[in-house]
Amino acid sequence: MSERIRNRTLRSLLSEWPLFLIPIAISLLGVLTMHPFGSGDSLAPRQLIWISAGALVYLICASIDMRFIRRTPVIIVGYLVSIGLLALLLVATHAVQGAKSWFDLGAFSLQPADPAKIVFIALMAKYFSRRHMEIGDFRHIIVSGAYAAGLILLILVEPDLGTAVIFSIIWFGMILVSGISKKHLAVIVSVGLITAAGLWFFVLHDYQRTRIITFVNPAGDIHGAGYNAYQATIAVGSGEVLGKGIGYGTQSKLRFLPEYETDFIFASFAEEWGFVGVSIVLLLYGLLLARLLYIARRSATNFDALFTIGVALLFTAHIFIHAGINLGLLPVTGTTIPFMSYGGSHILVEFAALGIVTALAREARSVPREEAGQEYLGG
Repeated sequence: MSERIRNRTLRSLLSEWPLFLIPIAISLLGVLTMHPFGSGDSLAPRQLIWISAGALVYLICASIDMRFIRRTPVIIVGYLVSIGLLALLLVATHAVQGAKSWFDLGAFSLQPADPAKIVFIALMAKYFSRRHMEIGDFRHIIVSGAYAAGLILLILVEPDLGTAVIFSIIWFGMILVSGISKKHLAVIVSVGLITAAGLWFFVLHDYQRTRIITFVNPAGDIHGAGYNAYQATIAVGSGEVLGKGIGYGTQSKLRFLPEYETDFIFASFAEEWGFVGVSIVLLLYGLLLARLLYIARRSATNFDALFTIGVALLFTAHIFIHAGINLGLLPVTGTTIPFMSYGGSHILVEFAALGIVTALAREARSVPREEAGQEYLGG
């Protein structure tokens, strides 16, 4: 590593240390939660490898010049590659637990929807940063919605309802930040309700409709569709104030709570750490999101600000949906929580997103705003 790159990396870490240390702390809490501390296989050692790889990805992204992601050709190529990979999933992979969401590459699996999130955020940031003065024209809402629909529809076909909802939240959040009018907002909400009705009758699978019905009446099928949600609420409630202690979560470690390392790790964490532990982890997430919003306000260009807000929306959507599912407030959709849940592709993408934000923030401090604006308009 050259002296220049080392200096850039050091400056990035010193200037935006919360974007690195907070995710590391949350990740280690996840490792403690998924390790059984006794007999049985543990995913914790593999997760430590993914966290180390994610930290390396963050350092790489934070230390190089990431301004190239502002350029339209780069974003369009990334979008087309994402579309291609999502389409390839449907014809070249076999369903796992009823969904075609992963490429099995032997040593690890790749979920194309994860890197597509960064591409989509960059695409929306580019589109709205160039047209924020024209957002009153409903045409821009339609065009940006068409870009979003290209990804969302392919994800729904997999089917992966949770990820499709997250993409929808990112798009909706970006148009709100860009300054949509109340009239257009009402139109979008109406179209959203009509779309939701269409999804219910013509797109959702029987098991997905069953999950939603079970959410309304979770006690109606405790031993069937409502089992996961019921066990998650038991786990959360049994943690009480101080929790049962690390490694002593009976619902998770005795396997009453399925997927406790991924889809229900928040419930498993709440059981072992209690209300105090949940408050700590939510505080860490809150500090991370607050730092992202602070960086967005100080960004040199509209693109940088919108990209950073998009990353904040991505994390917020994951946290809200995952915690809501684990608390029995939302239907079960199988959604991870940033940095805590087991997995490789989502960990790498989350650290990469923060690394890109850090790099853009560093460039904003080193380049006058007027100069950055001229460079942006030329790209």
